[in-house]
Amino acid sequence: MSHADTTPTSAGPSGSGARRRLPRGGVLGGMLLVGGALAVADQLTKNWAEANLHELVPQPFLGEFLQLTLLYNSGAAWGMGSGITPVVTCLQVAIVIGVIVFAVRAVRSPWYTLALGLVLGGALGNIHDRLLRPPGPFHGEVVDFLELPHWPVFNVADMAVVGGALLIVLLGVIGHAADPAEVDAEAEAEARAQGESPTDSVASPDDPESPKGTR
Repeated sequence: MSHADTTPTSAGPSGSGARRRLPRGGVLGGMLLVGGALAVADQLTKNWAEANLHELVPQPFLGEFLQLTLLYNSGAAWGMGSGITPVVTCLQVAIVIGVIVFAVRAVRSPWYTLALGLVLGGALGNIHDRLLRPPGPFHGEVVDFLELPHWPVFNVADMAVVGGALLIVLLGVIGHAADPAEVDAEAEAEARAQGESPTDSVASPDDPESPKGTR
């Protein structure tokens, strides 16, 4: 058996990182798939809420814990920024652009792809309202209808944005890199700094110095 045959392919930073790394097209495709599905789901639920709920009239869904309350929001959470709706709209557009640019440049991880897809889908769902709902482009009111105790009324798009942001924070806390290749490069640089190659620590059966080697 040759030395190359003993290099691990399913364990360690190099093997696992390479296995989980997505190409750029895969990242963009995954983001668009997740984001598009969420944006469609968001609009379907908003249309249902407008057709079945009365504005500002709560209807119990899960008792008093979760109620359905139709509300038109021209601002952000808790009604903040209601007087500067175009600014809020531009910020959401900037978020979409930033997510796409970051994904293209730095993301190759499936988990980060999922997280950014959630943020993208949520932002697109609310941007749709800002651009296409009354009273007009960049002034449109967002449809909210989900209400929790002591929390502003929200929608599926808001859930997606918050969920994606929390997932990004969690990935950062546990040390999951946006691009697994960065982990491989750091491991290789550390090994070189210690005067050995990344595979020097893997014993070969043909190596006479190996505890399992035979002559």
